[in-house]
Amino acid sequence: MELLWQIAVLCAAGAVLSLVIRQGSPVMALVLSLGLAVLVLSALAPSLGELLAFFRELEDRSGLPPALLGPLYKTVGIAAAVRIGGDLCRDAGESALASTVEAAGTVCALLTALPLLREVLEMLLELME
Repeated sequence: MELLWQIAVLCAAGAVLSLVIRQGSPVMALVLSLGLAVLVLSALAPSLGELLAFFRELEDRSGLPPALLGPLYKTVGIAAAVRIGGDLCRDAGESALASTVEAAGTVCALLTALPLLREVLEMLLELME
């Protein structure tokens, strides 16, 4: 919880600073935003490692095949990347590129979930027989 507060304060300060800088140099404001994003993600790295360790434990204890849980994890990663990428494009004033990132993310998420959808289809077909 403390880390969240630190990140929120850092991002709020960065947003204010970015607004001030944007008037003189929009490029520097974008570089500041990117730098803050990298800093925040690096601060989250230990927490992400702990979360990944839990997911591995969940796989081991649940008895579910990794082929079922892997697409779920990948889809969550795709959603996070699309959110960050789209917001960065919008901050740069490129809403069309943000929409393109979101469309590409949707396609990638569906492709990643395709093995799960096939499994569901096979189970439904078996039940119908």
